[in-house]
Amino acid sequence: QSVNHPERFYVGMTQDSAQRLDTHNAGHVPHTSKYAPWQIETTTAFRSKEKATAFERYLKTHSGRAFAKRHF
Repeated sequence: QSVNHPERFYVGMTQDSAQRLDTHNAGHVPHTSKYAPWQIETTTAFRSKEKATAFERYLKTHSGRAFAKRHF
């Protein structure tokens, strides 16, 4: 979630969430740099990359965004 724009959320997948957060907050990702700094709201871990990818894809859909808004 963006600290300065709390209505903005970023959904992504990584093996190192702390490093990924640092990358976003340092402005190295053009898509998220204008809403930095970011903070982690929720982290979910999966044993399977396929399941993680499917969940990420779902969270980026209309119903997935509604789910995240209700539960996270």
